[in-house]
Amino acid sequence: MMTAQEKTAEQTIKAMTQRSLKEKLQSFPWWFVALVLIIATAIITILSIESYREAFNFIRAGISVTITTTLIAFLIALLIGLLTGLARISRNVFFRNLATLYVEFIRGVPMLVLIFFIAFVVIPLAIDGINAVGLWLSSTTSGGLSGIMSNLELKAISMNVRAIIALSVTYGAFLAEIFRAGIQSVDKGQMEAARSQGMSYTQAMYYIILPQAIRNIMPALGNDFIAMLKDSSLVSLLAVRDITQTARLYAGSSFRFNEAYTTLAMMYLIITFVLSLLVKYLERRFSTNER
Repeated sequence: MMTAQEKTAEQTIKAMTQRSLKEKLQSFPWWFVALVLIIATAIITILSIESYREAFNFIRAGISVTITTTLIAFLIALLIGLLTGLARISRNVFFRNLATLYVEFIRGVPMLVLIFFIAFVVIPLAIDGINAVGLWLSSTTSGGLSGIMSNLELKAISMNVRAIIALSVTYGAFLAEIFRAGIQSVDKGQMEAARSQGMSYTQAMYYIILPQAIRNIMPALGNDFIAMLKDSSLVSLLAVRDITQTARLYAGSSFRFNEAYTTLAMMYLIITFVLSLLVKYLERRFSTNER
């Protein structure tokens, strides 16, 4: 027979096991399992049902446009964001206030309005300005550049290019704040130590501060890339043939709205899900390297 102490120990072990199992069940990522099941069900549906397969074959023609537009726009936005972020922390009053004005203006206007504003207002005004400069140059000099600038037409700027410019300018402001926060997260002593070793401000920023800042903000940059990929669906309103526009065209011509928009939603979900896993992997990788 078991003694009282043995019974108490057994009960304690059983309670601890039950509590541990309950905690594991509570902390288990059930949302991840549900998301994987949704994606698996969507893939099986698209592959097995002819109407969904037909919708997918039509819509997938816009994948290259979506990916290309997002990649080019994000690379340009990175450059804009870096320069603006540096200007935001600059001691130069003019550049600091100009950068702040740009960021606050972009953050104060809805994304869709900004896309229309840049595509149909800013770019035409820029073309008029280039034409005026070209005419002025042609009156003082003769050459190819002035001729190209004075003869540049608005129709030469396709809607795809306007969409890329709009996304770049818009997300440049958001990335500027990420870069600013990343640079300011690096201890000020790093800059002081670099300057004491004879480095200029530019050298210290390039070799010491920026590498650490970029490592700190890498997860945020990845999340913004995913956000831009989703927001790129708005450029379909400029008649850019991305997957959203091709889905609209398919739905309008076939009247299969369920198939078109369900397939479109699942395509975005799969792409963003894969990219999210990649961002989490990179985040863990950088955290491991820091340790």
